[in-house]
Amino acid sequence: MSNAIIRRLLILGGLAIIGILFTQTYMLYRTWNSKQQEFNQTVNIALRNVAESISEYSGADLPKQDLIQQRSSSVYAVNINSAIDANVLEEYLEQEFINASLNTNFEYALYDCATDDLVYGNYCVLSNTDESTAPEGADNLPKFNDLIYYFVVKFVDREGYLLTTMRQSLILSGIALLAVLFFMYSIYVILRQKQLTELQKDFINNMTHEFKTPISSIKIAAEVLSKDPNVSSSKRLKKYSEIIGDQNNRLNNLVEKVLDIAKLEGDQFKLSKTEFDLDELLMQIVDSQSLHFQKLNGTISYKNMKYNGMLTADKLHFSNVITNLLDNARKYSQGAPFAEIILSKKDGNPIITIADKGEGIDPIYLKKIFDKFFRVPKGDQHDVKGFGLGLFYVKNICRAHGWWIDIDSELKKGTRVTLKL
Repeated sequence: MSNAIIRRLLILGGLAIIGILFTQTYMLYRTWNSKQQEFNQTVNIALRNVAESISEYSGADLPKQDLIQQRSSSVYAVNINSAIDANVLEEYLEQEFINASLNTNFEYALYDCATDDLVYGNYCVLSNTDESTAPEGADNLPKFNDLIYYFVVKFVDREGYLLTTMRQSLILSGIALLAVLFFMYSIYVILRQKQLTELQKDFINNMTHEFKTPISSIKIAAEVLSKDPNVSSSKRLKKYSEIIGDQNNRLNNLVEKVLDIAKLEGDQFKLSKTEFDLDELLMQIVDSQSLHFQKLNGTISYKNMKYNGMLTADKLHFSNVITNLLDNARKYSQGAPFAEIILSKKDGNPIITIADKGEGIDPIYLKKIFDKFFRVPKGDQHDVKGFGLGLFYVKNICRAHGWWIDIDSELKKGTRVTLKL
């Protein structure tokens, strides 16, 4: 994934997080205001009912204006035109608050004209919870100088009651916050993994490039050594010289494969497409691979089922794809290797099938064989060497061209690879 795409994802992700947080904060703010208005309306209705009950009890008329005054969000004063019996008042208050479902603790006080002071009434517990706020006393309740006969009610746990009524909104906001935190953590993990991947890629690229110089030196030295008369005349020295050359070529091929993968994963990778004769190129590849099969007493065959069209693709990478598949057919064979290439067509498109009679692949590993560095487990056996990059390279080249690839395999019977170009 390129840095530009990651930057876009980070920007979009950041905007999404800001949007979610803003929306949740705004919704909580709206819900809080709505609950406050609902609470105030309910309290006013309940206190008006209490005032009417007291008026009916005492026979005095209620004032026509300023019946209920609010000093703060939790303190209310009720203006009446008669003296108030504390016991009667408490009974009316509890009854009306319960009827209005105001299950929150409160305290009240009555104004005494003789002493010009508030006389503390009681602290009433209506909450279903065991927790309760300690009574504050009449000294903490405000006086209303413009009223003569009145009582004051304070809801000591108003905020807690409102938060309880907002439980569902708070739970949803908590879930949204957890989702945002999980998303942020995922972004952190992705960036960390990308950083580690880039470090690994840089290390492999630098390492493989550094290998090129000693590999070239060994190749030159092996060629010079093989031409020396003393070496040519000795079977043992000649065999050692050939081993050096073969292993050096093998090491060079592995390094080239790693470099090809690095180019393939790079942001600047581009295909160099040209038009070429598909049948002619496949015959050339088969001719070059036949020597490797003959060394192991194996056979390789090619059949063209009447396809004579041209193919527009990257010739070098296409050749590497076919060569990789033939290498697998040769390396994972049972006894003498066998490979068959069939060129056919369907709906005007060329189809290449490469079949072998090798070891086959367990079905549980078929979905993983295209993964980078993946190799089918064989316990403690390491008879076939490699990095697990061949099929990863094949899959990515096919994807870059827009080709379709499928592998069908059966244990101990062989593997069939189908390319739809």
